[in-house]
Amino acid sequence: MSLADTMQVALRLPTRTLYEGTVKQLFATAENGAFGMLPNHIDFVTALVPSVLILTSADGEELFFGIDEGVLMKKGHRVDIAIRRGVQGQDLNSLNETILAAFIEVDEEERVARSALSRLEAGIVRHFGDLRKPTV
Repeated sequence: MSLADTMQVALRLPTRTLYEGTVKQLFATAENGAFGMLPNHIDFVTALVPSVLILTSADGEELFFGIDEGVLMKKGHRVDIAIRRGVQGQDLNSLNETILAAFIEVDEEERVARSALSRLEAGIVRHFGDLRKPTV
């Protein structure tokens, strides 16, 4: 494998790609701690924890992402990152506000969905109970 100055990074959510581009380094946090990666880093796979992911683009711009749990896989000069939830911020200060707004909104949607599912389950149990009652 040849030495490279950059690597291709794809940051994917379940429904869309959050970022795809050329970077010269990244910083992420795995279950066993934070780490940095350069283009010629050894290939590996690791689980990511909720944290801030920092990418340095080929032109030197730092990109900040608030991420939920996920998986990072590096092979050659390509890094694929799959995360459950994530948002991009302009800087570290605004990222916190963006994370709170986006994740709280999703948590509220999940709470509403769980509540609806619980009502459906209770209705099914009630209907099964009615089926077992003898008719007179």
